[in-house]
Amino acid sequence: MKVTGVITKVLDLQTGTTKDGSEWKKQGFLVQTNEQYNNLYCFELFGAEKVDNFLKYNKVNDSVDVEFNVQTNEWQGKYYTSLQAWKVFKAESNSQAPQMPPTPVFEPATNVKEEEHDDLPF
Repeated sequence: MKVTGVITKVLDLQTGTTKDGSEWKKQGFLVQTNEQYNNLYCFELFGAEKVDNFLKYNKVNDSVDVEFNVQTNEWQGKYYTSLQAWKVFKAESNSQAPQMPPTPVFEPATNVKEEEHDDLPF
């Protein structure tokens, strides 16, 4: 899935250690869209490389495209849903959008003779 919006807040970085002793990082951030309904999303990035790249290239008020998966996990009979971002990049600005050719302006012909008459019925 994909959402385009503006980063409104970067949440606190979460770190921890797995059972086997390796370190992990998780970064949350909020994105606001221009949609009328369901316009605020809280995404999570998991993994040191993704978190470091996000923090390096993105900041609050940046317009971004976020590609993500919806993930639901069960824990002790309760279900938790999260939006797992896997790609965050700058949204294309309007200036980079394909340009349409200008609409031609039609001017009346100046060299048409008044005497010419068409035989067409319409």
